[in-house]
Amino acid sequence: MNATRWQLTETLSDLGKPVHAWSGGRTKWNRSAMGLEKTHTLDALSVGRLNHQSGDAIVRFPGQVLNVKATGRGSYARTTPDRFGFPRLRRARTKQHFGYVTGDLVRAHVPTGKWAGTWTGRISVRARGQHSLTTPRGRINVSHRNLRLLQRGDGYGYSTRQELSESTSQKTG
Repeated sequence: MNATRWQLTETLSDLGKPVHAWSGGRTKWNRSAMGLEKTHTLDALSVGRLNHQSGDAIVRFPGQVLNVKATGRGSYARTTPDRFGFPRLRRARTKQHFGYVTGDLVRAHVPTGKWAGTWTGRISVRARGQHSLTTPRGRINVSHRNLRLLQRGDGYGYSTRQELSESTSQKTG
């Protein structure tokens, strides 16, 4: 990594603009001097030269952080092999069933039964129309008639989480 960093620094400095590179130790030192927790977001704020003696400080912290997870768009294989590699079953040619695709974010209004209520999550489509909905409480089967599309599946799953605030960081640090 160091060889790559120095090569990149040399190449960018040939463009005539000032370029600086620091190690991860500098980031850790800045984070510790500010009394911040170890998170990716707060590490990104702590990168670079901060002159703590002259009053440089991180004054703004994000309240929420967007988490993005690669979930894929399904499989292109037409068959599913068994543990020996022989075809076990054949998949349908189409990936879209009843207007939904695996990975779509949907809201389900289940009128009756054990899972009655409103649920939001990602679905895995089935050719029969009884799709599998993944929620934070587990998986449930939902009819396509009870679904409403919120966002088309783009191969990623999105969620937000609360980031530690400055006061929380200083209390625990």
